[in-house]
Amino acid sequence: MKKLNIKEVLIPTVALLVICLVATTLLAFTNSITAQKIALNAVETENASRNVVLPGGTSYSEVTVTENGVSYCTGYDKIGNEIGYVFTAGAKGYGGTVSVMVGLDKEGTILGIEILSHSETPGLGANAVKPDFKDRFAGKSGELTVNKTSNDGQNVQAITAATITSKAVVSAVNTITDAFAQIMTGGGTNG
Repeated sequence: MKKLNIKEVLIPTVALLVICLVATTLLAFTNSITAQKIALNAVETENASRNVVLPGGTSYSEVTVTENGVSYCTGYDKIGNEIGYVFTAGAKGYGGTVSVMVGLDKEGTILGIEILSHSETPGLGANAVKPDFKDRFAGKSGELTVNKTSNDGQNVQAITAATITSKAVVSAVNTITDAFAQIMTGGGTNG
């Protein structure tokens, strides 16, 4: 039986410790440099999405969160006139939560939607981000339903082979239109 040599254990341990300290320091330094840029990019992306769902919007109020977790803000045009609202909510899809942003005019009519994040199946549920699906919501208001063949009235035609994702998006939109109705009638706003 060989006697344990302290140098054989200590030298690799110290070397590993030094490598870990250097790597941690470099990661912390990189994070300090990039954190502000990442936060700025997130704000720019959010504002770009707001401008898509609320055409004509150039500035927005502070975000408010309702009791049920829906966030919203008021949108203004370039001369400061209130033109509508931007809401964000999520619903459970096939692969996880589907986060949806919706622009509503002052009467509650949908002007546009954006899918902010999802984990849906590529080629199926992931098609929710395509304009062909998102455009099915424009001009609608109130409680919507998913229909496999029709996109008229309160129906939103489902994405072929992705009914669960379609239902998730419609559910998020319905959560938003419900929150809008409650806010406009003086129901709860802050959570």
